[in-house]
Amino acid sequence: MKKNASPAGGDISLVYSVRLPLSSATVNHVASLIRAHRKKIRSRWRTLNDGRIAVIVLAHLRNDERLADLAGGTGVSASTVR
Repeated sequence: MKKNASPAGGDISLVYSVRLPLSSATVNHVASLIRAHRKKIRSRWRTLNDGRIAVIVLAHLRNDERLADLAGGTGVSASTVR
């Protein structure tokens, strides 16, 4: 009998989208907070702009989604989302 060490279901990852009822003012406010914090700590450039980071943060806080799921939905790696 051969043991299979791979996870059940193979390497297929499922991504789903959720529509968040967010105003543009909310996203802009969170983006400005992120921008100010990054400027304060003299952070280098990031793969995502502040607006996309704000949407990921708000989606995580609103839906308590795993960061890996959010990464797949936004087309970036899980380490980028972390």
